[in-house]
Amino acid sequence: MMTELKQRNYFGEPKNIKRNVILFFFDGVTFMPTMALLSITTVIPFFLETLQASTFQFAIATSMTTIGMLIGKPFFGSMASRAKVMTKTFAKVLFAQRLIFLLFVLMMPLLTFSSSVMIWMFILFWAIFSLLSGSYMVFHVPLILKLLPPDKRAGMRGVGQGLGNIIALGMAGLIPVLLGRFSYPFNFMMIFLIGLAFLFVNATGFWLMKEHEDVETRVAMKLMEYMRAIPMSLKGDATFRAMVLSCMFLLIGVSLIPFYTLYGIRSFGFEADQIALLATLAILSAIGVNLSFGFIIDRVGPVKVSPVTGVFIGISGLILLITNEILFFYLAWVLINVANICYMKATNLMLGDVSPPGKTPLYVGVLFMISMAFSSLVVLGLAPVLETFGFTILFVIVVGCGGLGLFYNLFVFQRRLNEK
Repeated sequence: MMTELKQRNYFGEPKNIKRNVILFFFDGVTFMPTMALLSITTVIPFFLETLQASTFQFAIATSMTTIGMLIGKPFFGSMASRAKVMTKTFAKVLFAQRLIFLLFVLMMPLLTFSSSVMIWMFILFWAIFSLLSGSYMVFHVPLILKLLPPDKRAGMRGVGQGLGNIIALGMAGLIPVLLGRFSYPFNFMMIFLIGLAFLFVNATGFWLMKEHEDVETRVAMKLMEYMRAIPMSLKGDATFRAMVLSCMFLLIGVSLIPFYTLYGIRSFGFEADQIALLATLAILSAIGVNLSFGFIIDRVGPVKVSPVTGVFIGISGLILLITNEILFFYLAWVLINVANICYMKATNLMLGDVSPPGKTPLYVGVLFMISMAFSSLVVLGLAPVLETFGFTILFVIVVGCGGLGLFYNLFVFQRRLNEK
């Protein structure tokens, strides 16, 4: 009785908890298929290679994913801290994001006169899309922590994401069909439009969630207050500082996944069928993680399982340092994608163990701002280095980031957390 009363007080009425669990389940169902269709790791690199984009343009498009989110974090972190109803505010941002990118997709037939114009217009709209993606973690993570009890935060969401990935398998199978059946640019238009359809349904789910008043008052911050609080959160919390350092190295490692695709295209001559296979392997990796890792997190907690991210990142890079066989490339691809999903699931929920009451939007924003800033610099700096030294330097960086992320997680962050 006391447990039920506590859940009702902190996470809403039982019927609303059930409703929100179901909607978070469908969040995964509707979001994961877009990972195959609007993917910076598979379809978009192939799109840019089709347009004969330079390595520099490829690096800019890739870095926009993190730079845009980085720039948006303070603004949306402040917005989340002050929003009376976070679910509705978040849904409005998501609808705006998807409508703006839809405008680019509908414009594509008008841009075919020049590959260069198409590339730069894509980069512009992708930057805006990524900027608005900066809202995702600073709203999504606090909403999970606010609306779902601890024993319901990972398991059912993992099942929803697993089901979404099964749907994504079908979407991955569509990629070579659409690329082959329709002429450019309508083939890529169809892929992007289907991905956007899932995203519009996804945004609707957040609009329908039932949100209760905050039990522990959020610390509302205007934008400048939020910016001033960033160094203070790091200076005054050694545990959080260690977590940021560990996550910075891990995020750099997984942010280099698009360069794996570029390596496959340039080293093995990947075409549409191989790109679809990469998308399928990424989805199967996600299914495996979401159907197992989520329940493991519910049982033992996100902190204890978080080191596996660094292990998988390091092994993935090491494989490609010592061999250039295509089968080993596929193995490394699976491992780096598993690491990416483990990183996101564990990191998001670890913030609930680290951030003080009412300051989750601030801590989420700080963590992802700093880690994304450094990963963006690495991605941008990698383009000229790859042109000069080849892909070996890429995998050296991956191994180094996996090892450093693992070291700081185990021997600095977890040690300080246990001493609290």
